[in-house]
Amino acid sequence: MPTTVTTTGVPVSASWEDLVTSALLGTDRRPVRTEGGSAVSPSALLDAAAAHTVRRRAGLRPATGAAPPVPAPADHRPPLPAAARRRLAQLLADRSAPPGGGRRGAAPDLTELIPQWLASARAHGYRAPAELLPALLDAARARTDLRPHVLAFAGPRGLWLAGLNPEWRFALRASSRHARRPDTTDPEAVRQLWEEGLFAERVAVLDALREQDPGGARALLTSTWSSERAEDRLMFLDSLRAGLSGDDEGFLEEALADRSRNVRSTAAELLSALPGSALARRMADRATSCVNPDRTGGAVSIAVEAPHECDAAMQRDGVVPAPPSGRGERSWWLGQLVEATPLGVWRERFGGRPAHELVALPVADGWAGDLHAAWCRAAVRQRDPDWARALLGAPSTPPANGPGTASLGERSKLLATLPPPERALWVAGFIAAHGLSEAFQLLGVCSVPWDAPLGRSVVDALDIARDAGSYPWSFSGVMGLAERCLNPAEADRLAVLTTTPDEPEGASPGAGGYWSEAFLRLVSTLRLRAAMDAELSRDSA
Repeated sequence: MPTTVTTTGVPVSASWEDLVTSALLGTDRRPVRTEGGSAVSPSALLDAAAAHTVRRRAGLRPATGAAPPVPAPADHRPPLPAAARRRLAQLLADRSAPPGGGRRGAAPDLTELIPQWLASARAHGYRAPAELLPALLDAARARTDLRPHVLAFAGPRGLWLAGLNPEWRFALRASSRHARRPDTTDPEAVRQLWEEGLFAERVAVLDALREQDPGGARALLTSTWSSERAEDRLMFLDSLRAGLSGDDEGFLEEALADRSRNVRSTAAELLSALPGSALARRMADRATSCVNPDRTGGAVSIAVEAPHECDAAMQRDGVVPAPPSGRGERSWWLGQLVEATPLGVWRERFGGRPAHELVALPVADGWAGDLHAAWCRAAVRQRDPDWARALLGAPSTPPANGPGTASLGERSKLLATLPPPERALWVAGFIAAHGLSEAFQLLGVCSVPWDAPLGRSVVDALDIARDAGSYPWSFSGVMGLAERCLNPAEADRLAVLTTTPDEPEGASPGAGGYWSEAFLRLVSTLRLRAAMDAELSRDSA
């Protein structure tokens, strides 16, 4: 059976028998011809025979090869310095090592340093080494908390590689911020990607267009809105948070009638973040009919009359009628109304009083907790630092006696609205007054590395706990945060804490040794972080 063999770029069509005969008789007497009909040279005959021999020994018929993938896109970021590249390989290799016994031992936990290393490498603008992209994507597949860092660092080549392996497809779904973006000045490219792209690419093009042309982004979203899945509509609607303005009100008002409850709720939330929106005015009218100043007896207090029903108009504006288990209907409805009301309304309603005076006013009939909790949520939603300060109160005040809420989760959200230095000072004061037992959530919203006052407050509290003779395991979460968040420059100052102290009377047996080990790990980790920062700061690869 004739077989086509390509030699030196020339297709030769001949069977094995034809090749053997031509070789025996000579190409002059029995030429082998190309597909175009011309006779091949003796050397081309031998090349064809050699290729045919390999196929005969393999026992397979020749097949058309698979098309090679589209080449990876260029990544013009500078390469990692050599030392930093070796460090990344070490961090990724340690990720797959067997566990070493939790928080015991003095060696740094390398896996906990991966997110920080990735964030620092991205801040320096380096590109990921091509040979480490598979290990990076494997790490991101195993740990969802790593995905934003890995995808940002991996860049366009990481997304290209993820498209070739089904196990890494999460990157195509999760990385809308780094997905392929078209030239937003090319309407046809935008339209094509919007109609034919992967979901992450569609979110990316919507975000890109939103930055350049908010009206065009709304028009693009409107063009396919009715045919989108509910979960996709929710994600697309969320993209309007960036650059939200009064121009979005019309679209959001229409979304209040969406068939998906989650879409309706998100649209209402966005509208309530626009103080001048019609929804904000409607919610303010409802809320101020429930919460009013009471001047009985001369002193001003707050009178509350919660709603007695949740009518259809309230539900259309995002009020969820059914309360969670254990919550009364009226308090549930009241909280939603107050949460969606612009905070400036209350200043007007109560004679121009600032936020810190309003939260200090007595509230009648036991409604203070519900009202203050709703104000907390409104301050977070509207990103109002004045109200956040008022609701947080002084850090030395016991949480149960504070002006806002005793919930540490709500306090963490309020803190996140403050500038980072102010946030760190407040948490430092809280720790100094109340210790570390309730501070873990609050520390989680502080910028890294911790400012000096906050770092000192944490270390002092740990030192006090050690002197009290308790085991360090109760503070392992805070110790782990300290390893990742303390300024590495503090390592030398903390070295004195690595010595084993004399155990006080009544101390837990061996606690001093365990504390010494924990502080040794802290100091070792800080020094390692300092070395990592130095490696990333070098110019030469």
